Amino acid sequence: MNAPLPSNAAAPTTENAARAASYAALDAWVDAHFDEEVKFLQALVQVPTDTPPGNNAPHAQRTGELLKAFGFNSEAHPVPEQAVKDYGMQSITNLIVRRRYAAQGPVVALNAHGDVVPPGEGWTHGPYSGTIENGRLYGRASAVSKSDFASYTFAVRALEALNSSASAPSLQGSVELLFTYDEEFGGELGPGWLLDKGLTKPDYLLAAGFSYQVVTAHNGCLQMEVTVHGKMAHAAIPHTGVDALQGATRILNALYEQNQRYKAITSKVEGITHPYLNVGRIEGGTNTNVVPGKVVIKLDRRMIPEENPAEVEADVRRVIAQAAATMPGITVDIKRLLLADAWKPDTGNAPLVTSIQCHGSELFGEPIPTSGTPLYTDVRLFGARGIPAVIYGAGPRTVLESNAKRADEHLVLEDLRRATKVVARTLFDMLGA
Repeated sequence: MNAPLPSNAAAPTTENAARAASYAALDAWVDAHFDEEVKFLQALVQVPTDTPPGNNAPHAQRTGELLKAFGFNSEAHPVPEQAVKDYGMQSITNLIVRRRYAAQGPVVALNAHGDVVPPGEGWTHGPYSGTIENGRLYGRASAVSKSDFASYTFAVRALEALNSSASAPSLQGSVELLFTYDEEFGGELGPGWLLDKGLTKPDYLLAAGFSYQVVTAHNGCLQMEVTVHGKMAHAAIPHTGVDALQGATRILNALYEQNQRYKAITSKVEGITHPYLNVGRIEGGTNTNVVPGKVVIKLDRRMIPEENPAEVEADVRRVIAQAAATMPGITVDIKRLLLADAWKPDTGNAPLVTSIQCHGSELFGEPIPTSGTPLYTDVRLFGARGIPAVIYGAGPRTVLESNAKRADEHLVLEDLRRATKVVARTLFDMLGA
């Protein structure tokens, strides 16, 4: 099965044959250099990028060194130190590799993030080892999303190897590799910073994802910090205080009741069900013999594409305030930590979707569907600027299969190989004359 021809669907058979030969040449280059690609990914996994604390500049430097060995000069764009510290991280240096083939034609950007959550406990393989066992590469970010540093880099290398051959058609437009380091905190100082500074203005975007589906929409996310204030007192005379934990319990019960109501609000985007709320962190009190005077709650509210973020935030604040008002002496401070809009479906990404689905189906031997995802990602920042985008890259069918954000995160190397071929073919479709 060949990828669809351009709009001139009646193109001669010789053109079909030429395109098929180009796809075969791209595949062969990826196969011939796959061991090199795996070593590249291992080197990336072996440099920690735990966020927090978020000291990501060393990884960017190492990535730049590795890219230079391939003949790819990368632009290093450090985010000002104070802005990073105010954001809650230590260092961010975003990278751009620009590969221009002709003045005419689209700019296709490929974006993957290098920052990851800390490894946690329970690993049977070192989280920064890059160990290979039974066809799997283990390590934090091996699947999400340093794998696509590799798939995107080697897809572009395959494309350029084809372009240098005498029989290949000349490429049009250009490719930009965007390797950024702020996805876990929301993306504003990663791709958001590059976009705000006018450092990248692509016509299309391909963002890090998994191999068995093309993601075309995702949820939004509201994160809030709720500080519940009471009055400390000795546990022997609790009536002299106001128990902040009891106030927090009232608020938690109200939030969880509201969470049950969210099930009645359904999304029309396949792959996305309904809104939901999670309380991920609670801390407070000073000692076992003291009535707690302060409790802090951190919550995460996922928003489906059909919801209005301002209305969602107002409703969560209302639920909290009403619950707090039922307990005399309790006051609350509510701080927004993150408001990430949903990424909504966009028909402008059809050329990318069609090409990826066709090549993915051929190379993986099964249909590659489109869907939304309940996650939220950096892609929303491109979508907000009207840039057609899709999420696709190296990885399994689900986050759960890869152990992403858990112990023993891993990547099936055959998925990396095939995804690299899919991306290389898709770039050829987008940029081939």
